[in-house]
Amino acid sequence: MSRLFVAVFPSEEAVDHLRAHLPAPAARRPEKWHVTLAFLGDVPDEGVPVVAAALADVPPPGPIRLRLGGAGRFGSVVWAGVHGDLERLGAFREDVRRALADAGFPIDARPFRPHFTISYRYDRRLATLLDGYSGPSWTVTEFALVDSVDGDYVPVWQRSLAP
Repeated sequence: MSRLFVAVFPSEEAVDHLRAHLPAPAARRPEKWHVTLAFLGDVPDEGVPVVAAALADVPPPGPIRLRLGGAGRFGSVVWAGVHGDLERLGAFREDVRRALADAGFPIDARPFRPHFTISYRYDRRLATLLDGYSGPSWTVTEFALVDSVDGDYVPVWQRSLAP
């Protein structure tokens, strides 16, 4: 069984910049920071190639510029906001969602709110630090199908956003 999600990841520069602005023990592992486009959850291992094939049919939108800034929370989760070309990112996410649903893997149709989860424990100090944060922009050039294995994120399929 695989625990799958589709995501885009930040540049090393964006990760390093954000990490430098946060207290080390308060933030979750930076190698896990990403923007989730679709969460599939548990998928039988034989379904992984079917998911990858569905994603391969999604029209690539071309590079997308993003930047981290600001903060928010969902319950106890503290997140960094994502800014930039959100209209194109949202349209691409909708294409991904539709392709997965057509392949028999429907995902939640809730509104898309791109963010980076920084901590699963609310910390006012962390939220305050992030509230005024503005990071460097980066260009997203690929997206990935990722498996969560024992707390690590392992890309099992990747594709360029270039047409």
